[in-house]
Amino acid sequence: MTPKELIRRGELFPAFFDDFFRPWNDWPGLGKSITTPAVNIVENKNHFEVSVAAPGLKKSDFNISVEDNMLTISCEKEEKKEDRDERYTRKEYSYTSFSRSFTLPEEVIKDKIEAVYDDGVLRITLPKTEVAKKTGLTKQISVK
Repeated sequence: MTPKELIRRGELFPAFFDDFFRPWNDWPGLGKSITTPAVNIVENKNHFEVSVAAPGLKKSDFNISVEDNMLTISCEKEEKKEDRDERYTRKEYSYTSFSRSFTLPEEVIKDKIEAVYDDGVLRITLPKTEVAKKTGLTKQISVK
């Protein structure tokens, strides 16, 4: 395929840049390894549970807030490491940051939300009101 055909198809430059930056894309914290943590939300009769996969962090790195009906989970972590010798100084920096926001259903008791961080997973429990527990919000949807 000629370069003109590749440019028309939009493949020349993305492939070129992918190859050019390939060594850096494979480094932790750079390129394709920068992601937002995976989040799972599970509902059962008594509560919702939000699980955030965030290994390598500490409890103190998280900021969890509720404003009106918006739950926001954020994290900022900066690490600096320095090695000194007579002939050299080596400094390394690492910065991790993310923020996720979710609209809370009306049946969540905001004052009783709890969070636990264990084995790299942040679990946030969102308890339901008694009315929501009794009514069971399950509804069948017919497929047309």
